[in-house]
Amino acid sequence: MYTSMKLPRTSALFVSALLGGVIFTSCASSHQSANQALPEIAADGAANKAIAPASESSLSQKTQAAPRSRSRPQLIKKAAMSLRVNSVDKSIDAVSQIINKQQGDLIGLQEQQPKNDNLRYTATIQLRIPENLLESTLEQLAKLGTVESRNITAEDVGDRLVDFQARLTNLQKTEVNLQKIMDRAGSIRDVLSVAQELSNVRQTIEQINAQLKSLQNQVAYSTITLNLEAAVSSTSPQPAFGLQVQETWNNSTHSLSAFSVGLLKLGIWLIVYSPYLLIFAALVYGFIRWRRTHSPRLTQTPEPTSSK
Repeated sequence: MYTSMKLPRTSALFVSALLGGVIFTSCASSHQSANQALPEIAADGAANKAIAPASESSLSQKTQAAPRSRSRPQLIKKAAMSLRVNSVDKSIDAVSQIINKQQGDLIGLQEQQPKNDNLRYTATIQLRIPENLLESTLEQLAKLGTVESRNITAEDVGDRLVDFQARLTNLQKTEVNLQKIMDRAGSIRDVLSVAQELSNVRQTIEQINAQLKSLQNQVAYSTITLNLEAAVSSTSPQPAFGLQVQETWNNSTHSLSAFSVGLLKLGIWLIVYSPYLLIFAALVYGFIRWRRTHSPRLTQTPEPTSSK
């Protein structure tokens, strides 16, 4: 009874105690192994002298190998180029062929048709190309027209990648330790507490892993923003005489049909409102008749009769 009542009070400290026990055990074992190795090394001075140069040489080899592993910076490259071309449509087709040849992807296309004869036809294309093929792709794109501007930017994300990898490794070790603690936990409350912590750690691992893969993908593939502009404005040539006559005939027939339809609509409106029009006409006619009937008549003097 005493044990069952004491476990709920100490369940909150069970996880930390087990983690401390694991760390303490590993530290004690390493300290004990080091104490056992000290007398042997002190007894054999020649072995100690032989081990020291070897350790120094191995350490120097590791320090030399570390910069070699980081000799290549992890760069996210972005390029922007503006071209003036003779035909924007043909240039877009050529860009599609270059993308397929360079094993890239078209991630955006925006065309702007000219609304005025003085404006020029433009287009903006966004490409994604493997990082090692960026320079060759830019050279092939430059051949499509006249280069107006060209810009390349690079961002070193090597430190961020190392940080994400270190955090991911530590979280994976924590996941393993929590799994061991969960196997040792006895009460249900301890199991649920460790399971919740294990779920949080795994969720953090997934988030960091996604960010790490996103950075690696941005390093592996470079982005190109290509702006195309027509060399001449889109002024349309004057149509031929036959086309002008045909256009005039079409406009006149369209105007006649529109006028006929308008008259027909007016007749329909008059028919619909004809009762009101008849009533109004009757009122006007009655008013005119009333005016004629009640208007003052001019008095006429009677003609004198002749006496016989």
